[in-house]
Amino acid sequence: MATETRTNSLDAFFNPRSIAVIGVSSDPHKVGSVILSNVLQNKMGIRVYPVNPRLNEVLGLTCYPSIMDIPEKIDLAVISVPAAFVLDTIKECIKKETKAAIIVSAGFGETESGKELEVELKKTIKQSKMRVLGPNTLGILLPGKLNTLFLPYDESTTPPAGNIAFATQSGAMGVLLLERMAFYNVGISVFIPVGNKIDVDENDLMEYLARDAKTKCIACYLESFAQGKRFLELCKKVSFKKPIVVLKAGSTGWGARAAASHTGALVGSNLVVQGALKQVGITRAQTEEELWDFANVLAYGKVLQGNRIAIITCAGGIGVTATDCIERAPNLSMAELNTSTTEKIKAKIPPFASAANPIDLTATSTPEMIDGVLEDLQKDNNVDGILMFSIPQPPLPVTDEQIEVVVKWMRQGKPLVVGTIESRLTTEGIRKYAREYVPVFPSIERAVKALQVSAERGEYLRSRQERET
Repeated sequence: MATETRTNSLDAFFNPRSIAVIGVSSDPHKVGSVILSNVLQNKMGIRVYPVNPRLNEVLGLTCYPSIMDIPEKIDLAVISVPAAFVLDTIKECIKKETKAAIIVSAGFGETESGKELEVELKKTIKQSKMRVLGPNTLGILLPGKLNTLFLPYDESTTPPAGNIAFATQSGAMGVLLLERMAFYNVGISVFIPVGNKIDVDENDLMEYLARDAKTKCIACYLESFAQGKRFLELCKKVSFKKPIVVLKAGSTGWGARAAASHTGALVGSNLVVQGALKQVGITRAQTEEELWDFANVLAYGKVLQGNRIAIITCAGGIGVTATDCIERAPNLSMAELNTSTTEKIKAKIPPFASAANPIDLTATSTPEMIDGVLEDLQKDNNVDGILMFSIPQPPLPVTDEQIEVVVKWMRQGKPLVVGTIESRLTTEGIRKYAREYVPVFPSIERAVKALQVSAERGEYLRSRQERET
């Protein structure tokens, strides 16, 4: 099958018109029943068919003995039967001419006893036109549209719709990050745990997500590369248009052994991986925190066109610490403000505040003061980006008026990220900024790292453009 056709065939995962849930149960807590309940909440008008030979009805729907008994063609099958029955189920799906299948069942290549079964399963799939995600996957989540995960739905742990596509080789890692993103209102376009990758892998997803209009940044947690050379070729094409962030785990000797036992993965040399990823424009994260942060700033922030940063704070200690972090960063520096800029700022702030960079508005800071300073910095050609610290004045949290001012300049002005110190008083402010698609970070170091990544992205785009023109 041609590459283009195989990529197009992924549509059945993300835009199905009909879904068969194979392995449902009368017990609402069993995996198949949870999946069915989630799928029934879809917002796409999908026709849903439960399958179990021992049931006649479930959740008010007719239950079919087999996918072969369903009276229409099926776009997507979600399979949650024991591993020993998966191969026969897949063969029925192929016979039914099902376009795609998600195998949530575990017990394959990630276990010693299941390796042979996975080989046979892969051989059967490759002889068909059907695309398969998994096995050993959680399912797929498209917020606000479709949820095929086998986790009970909880709005408080489900991120809103947004612009970050998140593919992961670890379901547990993915779910924990989803919960954090949900708590802070960081939106995603799609969540795809790839499982054991016997068919659909990161290469297929990279091709598909490159064309997805809702995805502005692609974030991946990977323990192995299905076809490393192909992955790098694809990323080189995609990274010029969309930023890609990769957390490549198994980068140490012990980590590689752990990755192999987790998914049966084969991993490559860390030094080779590091150099190769950088060469094709991939931003590499070293921790789950960086994966989330870097994707956040690249999806929702403006790319820095230079490295000179102006800091605004209302707490002197935070400004000094942030200054040290910026000066230690290899690709950032503190902006030397024009004299005219500092004079304008002095006219807007108390005499005991500081108009020099870092600009310290002190505890007397007001939304009007912040608005005026942000306006002045837009006109200073020595400033490439702004680090705005949104700090509450205890016992009161950051005001909605201050947030509105920052959101305004983030949208219409120079690249800007918001930093704060995570606490009881700042949590709700962080969520409000994120709800407005402002890159916001709950520590000084994380905010500065985000600026570093933005600067690196700008450098990569400029050098790439120079080479290709």
